[in-house]
Amino acid sequence: MRDYLKKNNLLFFSFLIAINISYSQSKKIEKDSPEKVREFFVSSLITIGDPVLEALSKNELKKNMPVERSPDAWDNRKHVTYLEAFGRLLSGMAPWLELGPDTTAEGKLRAKYIDLAQKSIHNATDPASPDFMNFVVDRQPLVDAAFLAQALLRAPKQLWEPLDVTTKENVIKAFKSSRKIEPYHSNWLLFASMVEAAILKFDKGEDQKRLMYALDEHKKWYLGDGMYGDGPDFHWDYYNSFVIHPMQLDILKTLNENEANFKADFKTELDRARRYAAIQERLISPDGTYPPIGRSLAYRFGAFQLLSQIALWKELPKEVAPAQVRSALYTMIQNQLKAPGTFDKNGWLQIGLYGHQPNIGEGYISTGSLYLCSEAFLVLGLPATDAFWSDKYEPWTQKKIWSGQVIPIDHASK
Repeated sequence: MRDYLKKNNLLFFSFLIAINISYSQSKKIEKDSPEKVREFFVSSLITIGDPVLEALSKNELKKNMPVERSPDAWDNRKHVTYLEAFGRLLSGMAPWLELGPDTTAEGKLRAKYIDLAQKSIHNATDPASPDFMNFVVDRQPLVDAAFLAQALLRAPKQLWEPLDVTTKENVIKAFKSSRKIEPYHSNWLLFASMVEAAILKFDKGEDQKRLMYALDEHKKWYLGDGMYGDGPDFHWDYYNSFVIHPMQLDILKTLNENEANFKADFKTELDRARRYAAIQERLISPDGTYPPIGRSLAYRFGAFQLLSQIALWKELPKEVAPAQVRSALYTMIQNQLKAPGTFDKNGWLQIGLYGHQPNIGEGYISTGSLYLCSEAFLVLGLPATDAFWSDKYEPWTQKKIWSGQVIPIDHASK
């Protein structure tokens, strides 16, 4: 009995210590200035992206990037992992780069990474390059051609317009070559549509069927309250944020810029996305964790791409203040980036949700897949002077309710 009590006292005191540490970290985060929070976002994005862009800009990505696979990997993933890393990283980094260079310390950093990104686009699509990427073999390249296309649509002034003619031609050829890949009848339809949206924007040689079919099918798959099925079936995972809402928003935005008759569809999707963003904000716990539900958890905080995008677009619901989204994302990203094993000794991401957890990766997960986490940084496309970055700390919904504060009643939408 005495040993039992000692053991349980030890567990109890360990629990108290953990609670105190969590509380201390929470109080520290509350005291961090908005300027410090933005500095953290910028430095974190650079920490994640620098190894990829430094290597690819020198045609050394295939040479230097390790390829970690999950224990049940479908194959060695080397034919797809490099385009995954590049396309996904650039998609999340694009809004920040689109702010362009300036004389501030951050603006000078942007100038550096804009240059690296442009060189990387050239190398990734040049057939004579050692780092020329696979856009045609297997089905996976369609996914990451779409993320690369999304990056260009999100930052046309910095990632498309400055490219030389040959590089632009190579990019379009690479996108068009992915047409040989037939998407699954699921969220994958949006990957084909996103590629065609970029071709529409930059080349005008789009395939109208591949462009429109995804949007038409997703109208049928809407389930209500901001949620789409992944195909005809409902999946309780984060694909409404990983893919479905962000890609529909960017595709419809491009179509709306090209033709006026998509305004109603764009408004409908924006309303649905705004509701899903409100749900996402409520999913973040007081300590910055969230439910580990569904597949692709190794994408980490990329699960909150949609919340970040709606904040970037300044379309948050009226009951959700920008500062509370900033504070929630800050806490969440800090939690995961600081977990031991998130990066290897050379700075490359490793498989896991919290630290290094290879078993959490599905058969399609490898090192390149993990760079979808960069999508949480879309809010860096808002300048430092925006209220999102300048307003004082504000607790998010769960932090308010579990400390006894009043919160708005939540309501479903159609």
